Amino acid sequence: MSITERLEATHAWTQIPADEVSDAIVASMALGGIDRLFFMSGSEIAFYQEAIAKAQAHGRPAPRMITMTHEHAGLNAALGYAAVSRKPVATAAHVDAGTLNYGGAIHTAWRSGLPVLMTAGAAPVSYPGSMRGARDRGGHLWMQQVFDQNGIVRQYTKWDHRLDYQDNAGLMVSRALQVALSQPSGPVYMSLPREIASMAVDGARFPTVQQLGIPRPIGADAEAIREIAEKLVAARNPYVIVSGSGRNPATVPALVALCEMLQIRVVNAIQRGYLCFPKTHPLYWGSHHSLKDADVVLALEASIPWLPGAEGPPDDAYIAVTDVDPIRQHIPTFEFPANLRMTADALNTIEALTEAAQRLLSSSDRSRIADRAARNTEAGRARREQFDQAALSKAKENPIDPAFVSYMIGQTLGDDCLIMDEVLPQAQLDGYLRNARPGKWFPVPSSSGGWATGAALGAKLAAPEENVVAISGDGFYMFGTANAAFWAASHYRAPFMQIVYQNRSYSTGVTGVTSMYPESYAAKANFEGGYFDPPIDFAAEARAWGAYGENVKDPAEIGPALKRGLEQIRKGTPAVISVWLPKILQKD
Repeated sequence: MSITERLEATHAWTQIPADEVSDAIVASMALGGIDRLFFMSGSEIAFYQEAIAKAQAHGRPAPRMITMTHEHAGLNAALGYAAVSRKPVATAAHVDAGTLNYGGAIHTAWRSGLPVLMTAGAAPVSYPGSMRGARDRGGHLWMQQVFDQNGIVRQYTKWDHRLDYQDNAGLMVSRALQVALSQPSGPVYMSLPREIASMAVDGARFPTVQQLGIPRPIGADAEAIREIAEKLVAARNPYVIVSGSGRNPATVPALVALCEMLQIRVVNAIQRGYLCFPKTHPLYWGSHHSLKDADVVLALEASIPWLPGAEGPPDDAYIAVTDVDPIRQHIPTFEFPANLRMTADALNTIEALTEAAQRLLSSSDRSRIADRAARNTEAGRARREQFDQAALSKAKENPIDPAFVSYMIGQTLGDDCLIMDEVLPQAQLDGYLRNARPGKWFPVPSSSGGWATGAALGAKLAAPEENVVAISGDGFYMFGTANAAFWAASHYRAPFMQIVYQNRSYSTGVTGVTSMYPESYAAKANFEGGYFDPPIDFAAEARAWGAYGENVKDPAEIGPALKRGLEQIRKGTPAVISVWLPKILQKD
C-alpha cells in the first residue's frame, strides 16, 4: 500500500520528520497532490529550495520545483499545468513585489476555476539578531513590509492566510488545498514570513487534505431534472451553452450522447473555458452564434452565457442554468434571466438529463427529432463549408487575411496537438479548428491578456508527450513575458510552438474606439495608442532565447511554416511562427 493509500484509509494525523516549519509546508503540499511548484527566486523563500532538496535527499514527498524568471509567466504556467494535469499546483513569489508581478495572471487564476495555491514570502519583522530569519541585512527588508500583503490578491482568491507563529503549518497548507479543490475550485493564497518558515521544529504532525476531506460532486435535483428534460424533449430549437463543463473530460462523450439523442445544438458561452464538445460534430455551432431562434436553452457551466441584446434568446424562451455556482456570486452585476437555476455538477446533470429524457421520449418525439437531425446535419455541413469558402476567398491576399491564417491553422493542427487559444474573435479561429478529443483545446479563461505562452509551458510540463501550441495576437503575446516562458521551455526541455497573429494593432485602441465614437477625433489623429511601430521581430527575439523563429509574409508559406515549427518542437526546440497581417483600420 502506498503512503497516499495508507493516509486515505485513516483519519489519524500524519507524522513526518521535520527540522523546520518549511519541511511541513512542502510535505503537506506533496501529500495533498501538488507535484510542481513554479518558483520565482527571493531571499525569504530560499527555504523552499532547502526543504525540497532535503526531502528529495531523504526520499520524502515534495513537489518538484520549476524555476521561472518572471511571476506572470510562472502563474500562467501553473494554470496551464493545472488545467491539463487536473491536479492542484503551487507557485512561490518574492514578497509583495513578486505578488504584484503575478499581475493580470491573478485575474486569470480567479476566473479559471483552477486549484492553485499561490504563495509568497513575507518580509521578516523580527529585530535583527533576535531569532533565526530575522532582519539581518539591507534596507530592503524594511521596504518590503506592507500593511496587508494578502490584500493585494484578496478580491481574486477563495481564501488567504498569513502564516503565524502559533499555526500548524502542515494543517494550514492542507486547509488551503481543501478550499482550493472544493467546487467551485479556485485559487488560494498564503504569505509565509521568513522567520516563521525557517523556525526549528522537532517533527511535524498534521492532517493531509485527503484526511480533511474534499466534498463529493454536487448531485442534481430530481424535480429540476424532470422539468428541464420535459422542456428539451418538447423543444423545436433547443441549444446547450457550454464553457466550463469540459474541465472534466468525462462530460464530453456524455454530452454528445445527450445532444445526439435529442438533437440539441451546442454553442460556446461568450466567455469560453474548455473543449466541452467535439468541434467536428455537426451539432457544434461554435462561438458567438445567435440564439434568437432558440425556444429552450440549457446553460451548462456557462460563465457568461451570451451577449444580451438582439442575438440572445427571445423573451419567451425557456432558460435553465445548471452550475456549481449557478448565480456567479463573485460577479457583482449579473443580469441574465433564467426560468430555473440548479446547483449541480456538470457530469451528474448530463447523466441525469439523459436518463430522464430517455424515459420521456415517445415515438412521435423520436420521429420529430429524427427530422431535426437531418436538418442539423445539413446545416452543420453548410456552416463548415461557408467558413472554409470565406477563408479560401482570401487565400492570395497580402498582407495575409486573419481568416486565412485561422483556416491554415485548422488544416495543419489536428488532434495530435494540444492548443492554448488566446485569439480574439475577429480571427474566427474556433470556426476552423478540428479538435474533437477532450483536453485538446483550452481557450483563455479570463479577460487578462498574456496567458497563452506561459500556459503552454505548463501544459507541456503536464503532458510531455503532446505537441503543445499557443496561439495569440501580438498584443497579448507581448503581455505574456514570453522570454520567461521560453527560457523555462529550453531549460526543462519542454518545447512548445507559439503562433502569433501580428497585426501591429490593439483592437481595443482601434475598433474599440470607433465603436464608442463613430465620428472619432482619435481616428482622424491616426489612433495614437492603437498601433505600435516599429514592429517587433518576434522571430529574431525567439532565436535570442534559443528557440526557432520564423516570420511569415507570404500566404503560401503559412502551412509549410507551421509544419516546420511542429518539426522543431518534436525535435526538442521551442518555436515561434509570426504571421504578418494588415493593421486594423489602416492600409499598410
